[in-house]
Amino acid sequence: MATPARFPDAYPSDGGGANLADILERVLDKGIVIAGDIRINLLDIELLTIKLRLVVASVDKAKEMGIDWWEDDPSLSTGARRRELARENEELKARLAALEAARSPQSEAAEEKEPRAVTDE
Repeated sequence: MATPARFPDAYPSDGGGANLADILERVLDKGIVIAGDIRINLLDIELLTIKLRLVVASVDKAKEMGIDWWEDDPSLSTGARRRELARENEELKARLAALEAARSPQSEAAEEKEPRAVTDE
C-alpha cells in the first residue's frame, strides 16, 4: 500500500525562520510606513485622487516621530476629555457672566416698579 505524498511543511518548526511575534515586535520597534496613491483619469482628466498613508509603529516609536494625536482626542484620552470639559465649563461661566453683566441695575429697578399681576389659585 502506497502512502499519499505530503506537501512540504509551509511553516518549518526548525527554528530557523522568524515567527509572527518576532516579526510584529520588529515592525513595532522600528516602525513601517506604507504609502500609495490611486488616481482615476478619464481622457486625461483627473477625476479622483486618493492618497493613502499607513504608519504601523509602537506608541513609543510614534511619539519619537512626533505622532501623538491620540493624546488630544477626547474619545481616546481621559486627560483630553477632562481638558475639553474644563474648557467648556469656562466658556459657559464666561457666557453667564456676560449675561448677568448685560442685565443692568436699571433694568432690575424698572422690573420692580412695574406692578405684577396677582392671580388667585
